[in-house]
Amino acid sequence: MDQKTALVVGARGVIGGNLIAHLEREGGWNIVGLSRRGGTDAGAVRHVAVDLLNRDDSIAKLSELVDVTHVFYAAYQDRPSWAELVGPNLAMLTNVVDAIEPAAPALEHISLMQGYKVYGAHLGPFATPAKEDDPPHMPPEFNVDQQQFLERRQDGAPWSWSALRPSVVAGVGLGNPMNLAMVIAVYASMSKELGIPLRFPGEPGAYTSLIEMTDADLLAKATVWAATNPESRNQAYNITNGDLFRWSSMWPKLAAFFDLDIAPPLTMSLTDVMGDKAGLWSEMVERHGLVQTPYEDVSSWQFGDFVFAWDYDVIADTSKSRRAGFYEYVDTESMFLRIFQNLRDRRLIP
Repeated sequence: MDQKTALVVGARGVIGGNLIAHLEREGGWNIVGLSRRGGTDAGAVRHVAVDLLNRDDSIAKLSELVDVTHVFYAAYQDRPSWAELVGPNLAMLTNVVDAIEPAAPALEHISLMQGYKVYGAHLGPFATPAKEDDPPHMPPEFNVDQQQFLERRQDGAPWSWSALRPSVVAGVGLGNPMNLAMVIAVYASMSKELGIPLRFPGEPGAYTSLIEMTDADLLAKATVWAATNPESRNQAYNITNGDLFRWSSMWPKLAAFFDLDIAPPLTMSLTDVMGDKAGLWSEMVERHGLVQTPYEDVSSWQFGDFVFAWDYDVIADTSKSRRAGFYEYVDTESMFLRIFQNLRDRRLIP
């Protein structure tokens, strides 16, 4: 089998980190991880620290990666408003492609990580289950701009693209702004430390609406499948665990893992109520012998508030990927409990 070289852009995030781990397990890949902070090289993986918003730095660092065959793009820059997200996130992708395309003659595929914002999930109730060919909504939306950029750039080129559209991604990863599993795990751990029941903090309608998740390991498998399956050239795919749930039925099961009772939901801003808990976290780290992790890195309360405010169904149709040959699925309850146990085994939570 020919050796392939994967360039994972956003290597320090929960999606990029799990993708690298999957590529290592699969074998047959040389792997280059891109991030602002870089990382420690090991085995088939080497890391490159680069500021993708700095075009000169991007061109200088990436033009040396002449062996890249597959680009897996999972980088993200947060901004205060939807409109402000477009500029930096489109610029980073553009800088990557501008650097890699002329430097890597064996480039075969560029994989783009998207999400349900393509369907307007962040704006309010949207048509569900969402399908990949649903009509577009009013911009701005950086995921759409990124895909349109790839479509224009690919026209006549020997490489192909794919776009993966997961639901809320859950996995083990610190310092990531969009990791709901960490939000729940730290929130529950602090509730236990304070001797209070675990209350669902979101909107009342969110407690009973349908939602789905995407396991980070499952997403990694789907991403590589789409990038290496010839029939998936230039296609977008919704990728989810395959089951639906309501927080009203899932919440007691998650509470049970932490030996917590539940109480009726109480709408509150996690950003506000968890804003003064850095001292409590430090005490927990010392008392329970946890890994020394800065409080600002353990969770994104803003992201928790965002997800728990969805008082409408957030679901997508995944039949397109199944018709194309991707049949993997994950039980979401088992996924949460596995992630929580992993966090506990690694001494990231008590």
